[in-house]
Amino acid sequence: MKLSDILSKCDHTLLAQTATWDEIRAICDDGIRFSTASVCIPACYVKQAKDYVGDRLQICTVIGFPNGYSTTAVKVFECEDALRNGADEIDTVINIGHLKSGRYDEILAELTALKQACGNRILKVIIETCLLTDEEKIKMCELVTASGADYIKTSTGFSTAGATREDVALFAAHIGKGVRIKAAGGISSLADAEDFINLGADRLGTSRIVKIAKSETGITGY
Repeated sequence: MKLSDILSKCDHTLLAQTATWDEIRAICDDGIRFSTASVCIPACYVKQAKDYVGDRLQICTVIGFPNGYSTTAVKVFECEDALRNGADEIDTVINIGHLKSGRYDEILAELTALKQACGNRILKVIIETCLLTDEEKIKMCELVTASGADYIKTSTGFSTAGATREDVALFAAHIGKGVRIKAAGGISSLADAEDFINLGADRLGTSRIVKIAKSETGITGY
């Protein structure tokens, strides 16, 4: 697989609490240079980043992040605010406590409301797989599909573990038509990236692949 093909599926990500505008601008420059799918950045930098990149790069941000337990009204407000500021894509975190309590109707209503707010812009749903049973992961495949969201995503990168090959394969076996997969957290090599793509991931949440590209710009086939 060409490095450029892998990069085209990467959401080049910087969500550290200490992120500065200079660092955000640098990953935007990298995203443009290496034609990544997007940059995924904190909501407070969305407007500044969109003004900086214009139409050269998609801007993704996170809401209800990283714990997911904001109320639906707060998540919808965050989403609408981010979209007004120029976000092209939204990654949201589910209420994991609601999932574990069997409050499926509330999760579905929240995701449906968020997708309605997004309209034709992309909504990715983070379910934090490292905290879930396989049964709960399968249930979330069903709920994400029913909500009309565009992606199911493994992880925030802020919990106890990130994406696994087993979870991406599980998603691929249970998501409905039109739902895509984003693997995030712990993707540290080109071999990891290729494995996740081959298992069915359409997006990768990572910063390391661009770092590899910067150090290996002489790779055959870039």
